[in-house]
Amino acid sequence: MKSAVTVALDPCFASGPFVFHDLPTAVEQAKRLGYDALELFPGDPQALPDPAALGGLAVSAVGSGAGLVKHKLSFTSPDADVRAKAKQFVRDLSAAAARFNAPVIIGSMQGRWGDGLTRDEALGWLAEALAELGDHAAQLGVPLLYEPLNRYETNLLTTLADGVELLTRSGLANVKLLADLFHMNIEEADMAAAIRAAGRHVGHVHFADSNRRAVGGGHTDMLPVIEALNDVGYAGYLSAEVFPLPDSITAATATMTTFRRFVR
Repeated sequence: MKSAVTVALDPCFASGPFVFHDLPTAVEQAKRLGYDALELFPGDPQALPDPAALGGLAVSAVGSGAGLVKHKLSFTSPDADVRAKAKQFVRDLSAAAARFNAPVIIGSMQGRWGDGLTRDEALGWLAEALAELGDHAAQLGVPLLYEPLNRYETNLLTTLADGVELLTRSGLANVKLLADLFHMNIEEADMAAAIRAAGRHVGHVHFADSNRRAVGGGHTDMLPVIEALNDVGYAGYLSAEVFPLPDSITAATATMTTFRRFVR
């Protein structure tokens, strides 16, 4: 497994769970601490940096959260025009991320059901978007990542098992699941068992403790989780999507210390 640390590139993410909010500092500290990659969260597709600005670091993934947070776009909006713009936003983001051979994450843009929209309608639109965008990502040579969120952030799919059912029922061959350990701590009865059951569908991991602090700052027992990831042959990134507490450098340092303890 490989290590990554998150970088927010837009003011819309000022209060979000991202370790760094300044790219030059992120590059400097990630290289100093021995990270393999950065995970980037731009406000717009064109805001992704030139690859030369990363100092040789890889990009583990690119987040699409600004689609909802900044641009108010969702795949499950009742407005067909908004849904179309949401798909185009991710297509453009995927094309930009392809410069780094990085997949795009679909998390908050999945939206919700309610207020006259049924769950079946919402899931149908979500599956349609993931199918189209997964096919587009395949043309770029990368998977698309879908992230089940906890119940406070979506009422659609909240567990890895929910995600697997959607992928298999809809035949989404180029869509992988993002296993976010913070969301899983809320929704999964047994995190390790959920990872083993999802198996080959796990394509990315957000490495966070139960309180969204750096691993070691909460109460998650990480050893069974790492053992489960090893058991399913996961060789991707453990990416620190955590709050910069008490500060960015301390959070990044603590994450790398724990990563080396469990992985290397």
